[in-house]
Amino acid sequence: MPTSALLSDLAKLTSEGRNPDTLDIDQQSTLQILYTMNAQDKQVPDAIVQVLPAIGAAVDKIVAAFEQGGRLIYMGAGTSGRLGVLDAAECPPTFSVPPEQVVGLIAGGNEAMFRAQEGTEDSESLGAHDLQQLSLTAHDVVVGIAASGRTPYVIGGLNYARHIGATTVALACNKNSLIGQVADIAIEPQVGPEVITGSTRLKSGTAQKLILNMLSTASMIRMGKVYQNLMVDLTASNLKLEARAQRIVMQATEVSAEQAASALMAADQQVKLAIFMLLSGLDKTQAQAQLQQHSGKLSSALHTLK
Repeated sequence: MPTSALLSDLAKLTSEGRNPDTLDIDQQSTLQILYTMNAQDKQVPDAIVQVLPAIGAAVDKIVAAFEQGGRLIYMGAGTSGRLGVLDAAECPPTFSVPPEQVVGLIAGGNEAMFRAQEGTEDSESLGAHDLQQLSLTAHDVVVGIAASGRTPYVIGGLNYARHIGATTVALACNKNSLIGQVADIAIEPQVGPEVITGSTRLKSGTAQKLILNMLSTASMIRMGKVYQNLMVDLTASNLKLEARAQRIVMQATEVSAEQAASALMAADQQVKLAIFMLLSGLDKTQAQAQLQQHSGKLSSALHTLK
């Protein structure tokens, strides 16, 4: 795209506008800068409230995909891509899902996580190629993330995903974004101009992080990965998480630390199974069968025992 056309496009984006409330930020003291930034950050949750219906529609599609063996795939460039990779990386330890169930793609590959690979975001074909490498299917959901809403890498990926028949979701911080126009569902919180003009790692990045939290967490809750408000499917992969697993069993069942540890051992360190065994009085084999009948949803399995 010619520079003149790009300048014209950027001038239309709210995320690229100058913020009238921060014009003197370079003259402020350290504490004043922090108060200014904090005041701007407070605008983000209010912007997200306005797009909750779209987020909810995306969650329902993700749950449907999971139930059919499909995947949630995030893709983006720069900060947007890194936030997607971060959210994907947190899902296996938090919810005990396989790494391939929630995948994060960033333009430029793994190196781009640690050092900017700016040119890669300009390639639509690279976005399509990265999804091809994952053997994308119609059962998957692809979430394209771009604060500007116009990143070619993301546009290329979403167009390819639609061609395959996958569900497509756009997450942008500009209304009527280009990626929103090519996606099945458009999530477009209006957070306004940034504290520092064009630095979309700030309010836009915060909005994206909060929304990605919602997409993955709400979907996992719907899939039975949470009991009450406890992470009953976490993977206890280190000492801290082993202690947390024991504490979760104690909180869910009101047993002692010794009883929780014993139950976890009997359940092969599976938190949900240990809780169900304690609350139901069933042995391991019986408890596993009951949970399986209820698609791993602990509340549902317990309800049938009443």
